[in-house]
Amino acid sequence: MSTERREELALDADVLVVGGGPAATWSAVTAAGEGARVVLVDKGYCGTSGCAATAGMNNWFIPPDQQETREVAMRERYTMGAEMPDWRTMRRVLDETFRRLPELADAGYSFPRDDEGTVIYNHLQGPEYMRRMRRRVLKSGVKILDHSPAQELLVDGDGAVSGARGFRRQEAQDWRVNAAAVVLACGGCAWLSGAIGLNVNTGDGLLMAAEAGAELSGMEFSNWYGPAPVGGNVVKGFMYTYASFYYEDGSPLEGVPNLMVGRIAMAKALIDGPVYCRLDKADEAVQRLARVAQPHFFLMFDRMGINPFADRFPFRFVLEGTVRGTGGLRLIDDDCATTVPGLYVAGDTASREDLAGAMSGGGNHNAAWAISSGSWSGRAAARHASHSHSPRAVGQPRGIAALADGGAPAPPAHFDEVVRAVQEEVFPYERNVLRSESGMHSSLSVLQHCWQEVRDRAPDATAGRVRARETAALVAAARWAYTSAIAREESRGMHYRVDYPSPDPGPLQRVVSGGVDEVWAAVEPLREAERATA
Repeated sequence: MSTERREELALDADVLVVGGGPAATWSAVTAAGEGARVVLVDKGYCGTSGCAATAGMNNWFIPPDQQETREVAMRERYTMGAEMPDWRTMRRVLDETFRRLPELADAGYSFPRDDEGTVIYNHLQGPEYMRRMRRRVLKSGVKILDHSPAQELLVDGDGAVSGARGFRRQEAQDWRVNAAAVVLACGGCAWLSGAIGLNVNTGDGLLMAAEAGAELSGMEFSNWYGPAPVGGNVVKGFMYTYASFYYEDGSPLEGVPNLMVGRIAMAKALIDGPVYCRLDKADEAVQRLARVAQPHFFLMFDRMGINPFADRFPFRFVLEGTVRGTGGLRLIDDDCATTVPGLYVAGDTASREDLAGAMSGGGNHNAAWAISSGSWSGRAAARHASHSHSPRAVGQPRGIAALADGGAPAPPAHFDEVVRAVQEEVFPYERNVLRSESGMHSSLSVLQHCWQEVRDRAPDATAGRVRARETAALVAAARWAYTSAIAREESRGMHYRVDYPSPDPGPLQRVVSGGVDEVWAAVEPLREAERATA
């Protein structure tokens, strides 16, 4: 990276999309298709950064003429999501995914076919998927700024978002995009856990939006842990549906029929001592298929001389946070608008409670959500921009924490030390899987101190500024997560309270949160439209 500062790059656009994964690229393509001038900025290289580009994924693709299959799938999602998913939202996602996904074939993506010649849309190879999406973005006329993380939103005098500012890492150059609408599709927060593809997911979009006044929802559903071998970072839950688990002495671990419903028992076992795994429920056909569909899953095993289908290997949980959870920015309508005018959201940056409820996971409905929410947000942002008459150069930056021009210089390694302090509060299973009010209050006390340590500290003007803002976002996301988890006095889905171990039998509720210096959370009832019946 160059250390010589260059003059700020200033661009004008109708729509600015922040992010570079599936949701961001679908949003950019859709907005451009509506006639908008679009700029896309990505922290990494659009098409390769993020979790989708690292692996294959199943996709929630069920044609409308397979109505019975759709109803079964939605019922399963409703049950798994602890009765929080909204039937109307599920139908909309299935419809939009069915309509949009085949466009990939027109872009050159080679979907497989069955023996009768029917195209199979239910699986995507992530690297090729994202390579094709990058091409689609460029072909649509969108300007891409790679390695250019957004750092703060611009807001006009009426409180509407009017663009963003950021930093081009390779050029050591500030950038500013004045835009009538902004779509945040830059992922959730995994607290730099090391899970494959997730180290760009540090909650940056959540922080930028909250600084502009946006609300969040479902942040208590932020403690999803993915399965991985000890020493590995590939968190692919599908393969573990064929797993048996064992204590160190070889005796079987009971109470874990699968990791969706047995995660509490697994967390307790991991706290007590090592747990071992073997994928011994997979027959030869499954083993052959897995090698083709998920080749990266086996790389570490092959290098270590381990046959995971026959040999026991040490097992662990890795925090995937809101990326595989459901919490994020609150949506106020079908267009993926937030509580701030001109600001839209898609993918893992958005709350997915209406689709996934209190329990999520990887791929499948999440892959469909990226396509659907990306499409809805891009379309709405373009239309908002076409009706906007406000000048685009009057927005003022709204960032308040860990900015290069925002406070006293931080000492060397300061932000790395804060990151470690945050991770000590969110990584341990006994704190973030087995939650209690006293434990979360204790963590919030530490996190409040962490916030003070980043609030008015300035990083190095070049090399340290990206990590500084990431650190502030990690702290903020952890504070919203625990504050929301304290407010939900029950156990539901991935949110487990040792002091409230059962679901509340009363009306279903949503936990809304927000604030930056003063974090708050409030409980409100869920809408009842089509929630209770199919």
